[in-house]
Amino acid sequence: MSTTDTAVPDGYMRNAAGHLVPRDQVREQDLLRDEIARELSGLAVALNQQLAAFKARALNDIADLVKIAGERYEVTLGGKKGNVSITTYDGRYKVQRSVAERITFTEELEAAKALINNCIERWSQGANPHIRALVDRAFRTDSKGQIKTAAVLELLRLEIDDEEWISAMEAIKDSIQSTGTAIYVRVYERIGDSDQYRAIPLDLAAV
Repeated sequence: MSTTDTAVPDGYMRNAAGHLVPRDQVREQDLLRDEIARELSGLAVALNQQLAAFKARALNDIADLVKIAGERYEVTLGGKKGNVSITTYDGRYKVQRSVAERITFTEELEAAKALINNCIERWSQGANPHIRALVDRAFRTDSKGQIKTAAVLELLRLEIDDEEWISAMEAIKDSIQSTGTAIYVRVYERIGDSDQYRAIPLDLAAV
């Protein structure tokens, strides 16, 4: 059993190293910081649980709707898989269930990178600097050391008539490996009376 699992005696606080410290020896600023961090963390845990409950309900409700539609026409539909969009009768709100494939890259991506770098060196006199910026961004890793999938796939959209570049694109395609699927639930609200919708943000960064 870890020290965090054991009860803290009255009048004490446990510090980050796991040691018990008399509460009257803890600075007022540290007490205030602890209180605010604890309150915000508690709210975050509650929100996380609410979002998880919302996603579970949304997926179940949409799956039930698909099942009912299938039974009405005596056919078996996709069930929990597949993209589905449902809209309120007045068209104000739209809920989408989308399935996206999770992909990663094998070691063949390194071969693609080498080929692309060869192209850039050959084109160095007349190459568009935007291509170099795009390539640099594609192979830049995130904070976890992972290659950004979308940035690499952007390279496949470039139509460059060069034998070595084409070989590099083939290497990228060969390096793509599916690791499963992710299911998303997105909710949209219609903008006024138009046919345009805006997403209702469900992540902190977009609120």
